[in-house]
Amino acid sequence: MSTLEDLQTWVGQKRSDMVGDLTAYVSQETPSDDKALLQSGLGWVESWVQSRIGAPASRRRVDGGEWGDTLVLDYPSETGAGGWITALCHYDTVWSAGTLQNWQPTVDGDRFTGPGAFDMKAGLVQLVWAVKAAQELGLPRPHLRLVLNGDEEVGSPASRPVIEAETIRGDAVLVFEASAGGALKTARKGVGIFQVHVTGQEAHAGLDPEVGASAIDEIARVIIELHGKTDVAKGTTVNVGLVRGGTRTNVKAGSASAEVDVRVSSETEARRIDEALDGLNVQNTNASLRVSGEWNRPVMTRSEQTARLFAEAEQVAERLGFALAETSVGGASDGNFAAALGLPVLDGLGAVGDGAHARNEWISIAGMLERTCLAAGLLASLAQSSQGSRLNAATVSR
Repeated sequence: MSTLEDLQTWVGQKRSDMVGDLTAYVSQETPSDDKALLQSGLGWVESWVQSRIGAPASRRRVDGGEWGDTLVLDYPSETGAGGWITALCHYDTVWSAGTLQNWQPTVDGDRFTGPGAFDMKAGLVQLVWAVKAAQELGLPRPHLRLVLNGDEEVGSPASRPVIEAETIRGDAVLVFEASAGGALKTARKGVGIFQVHVTGQEAHAGLDPEVGASAIDEIARVIIELHGKTDVAKGTTVNVGLVRGGTRTNVKAGSASAEVDVRVSSETEARRIDEALDGLNVQNTNASLRVSGEWNRPVMTRSEQTARLFAEAEQVAERLGFALAETSVGGASDGNFAAALGLPVLDGLGAVGDGAHARNEWISIAGMLERTCLAAGLLASLAQSSQGSRLNAATVSR
């Protein structure tokens, strides 16, 4: 059986191949809001995955409706070792069709830039090459279920039930989203997206100042009240990021709306925000208020099982010669869904770099090689160690 040193040497020799794969992948435009490009992109991804690690034992493709489809590929362990590990990777990006016309994938020393490279196309490249390394070097790995979805950047409206159904059949979840400054993510905030709609009563602002009801006046009071619910110490932020209302400067606004982003670190805080939203009201009896929206992703807490999973990865990293950190972040991912089901989740196993959703998005190529070794080593460790049996026991108890 090969050693971790053999793994590092082998992966290092594949640098140009991995960069080539990432270049080809980033060159497939996959904006979340373009079904045709998502279909084409997913077809390319499936063909590429099979060219690298072979055909899966089973596959399932679920129609995403207006959003991207979700593809589930099962790769059982060649030795039968370990339980089932689910790997989550979304293939959609925030970048609109045509972005590649003036932003091509580029390599400058250790830096690779391109739309979607950091979030999160490099993560899938790392995972696939980790599996290929295991095949080539005879490293053990558990059974692997790969879930690829094309609607993560819009909240996973179509893929969520698929993700939940597939992850609950396994023992642990690895998410190949980008790292946070190199750190893995063992906790994420829950996210709520809400809309506040106010209906007022129009009147001439100058001739009849005491008549009617200004929806803008009411929505302004609501915004101040909502922003007052932020409690940074408890990990809660409330932000009204978009406001609309009115028709003319000399007309009292007959309608106004505000779109609200909420982030919480606990279910207790989520309930507090729910109560605050339920308690919103207008001061002018000629106006009315309605709240819509929902919690888009539940809180991803750092459970004891997730802590054990991180410890396993930390030990592998130490053996590979680098330190591995963990962190909690305000952003959410599909890992939140799995964590809410009681599964251990290790997120941020993807690229080392920066600039998610920004024109300076980049990854470190050395980091890509390092994290490919980490993924392969972690899969081998999970197949061999007592971690697998603990995760299996946790699954049985659910």
